[in-house]
Amino acid sequence: MNPLQHVAIIMDGNGRWGLKHKKSRNLGHKAGLNVVEQIIKESIKHKIKFLTLFAFSTENWKRPKKEINYLFSLLETFLKNKIDELNKKQIKLQIIGNKKFSKDLNKLLIDSEKKTQKNKVLQINLALNYGSKFELIEAFKKLKKSKYKFTEKNFEKYLQTKNIPDPDILIRTGNTQRLSNFLLWQIAYAEVFFEKKLWPDFNKKDFNKIIEKYKKIKRNFGNV
Repeated sequence: MNPLQHVAIIMDGNGRWGLKHKKSRNLGHKAGLNVVEQIIKESIKHKIKFLTLFAFSTENWKRPKKEINYLFSLLETFLKNKIDELNKKQIKLQIIGNKKFSKDLNKLLIDSEKKTQKNKVLQINLALNYGSKFELIEAFKKLKKSKYKFTEKNFEKYLQTKNIPDPDILIRTGNTQRLSNFLLWQIAYAEVFFEKKLWPDFNKKDFNKIIEKYKKIKRNFGNV
């Protein structure tokens, strides 16, 4: 049975779900948050230690300003209402990406990280304003300036996911089969599951089915 430490998810399909059901992309994003809470609970049940959620990419700035503002207000409300609950459940929050948001949101993100930094049951890596190509270029620049030789191990010291094991599983919902500039270095040996369901329709049964499939996969990592 394969050990499972880290699950990464591209939560795709909120906007399409919202248009289909409520004629509003924003309501799709709100519905998607309920699924996030379900998956957090299931991750704890399975004793998964790391859950990385792709919430907002560097490319998402191309979306309509109203939608972007709604997404960030949704995030602010979630953190204000839920951070104490996450803390009580011993959940650690870490932001990967560039914190180039409003002063209020940046402060809220930093405070949430500080409040939960010692928790050990589950670490949620929230990818905000994240792009893997940018991360790799920045890591290369930092390594070049350092005293270290250019090796895989040293390069990984400058990634935003340093000290975090690489994902065992990558899930993408929304019936789209691409990686969208997400954790390109880290998912080199991840088992990838593309799901047809839009993110708000994804549920704990779907999540558990993927975990059961993963456990039965023979993982060779280049061996026979």
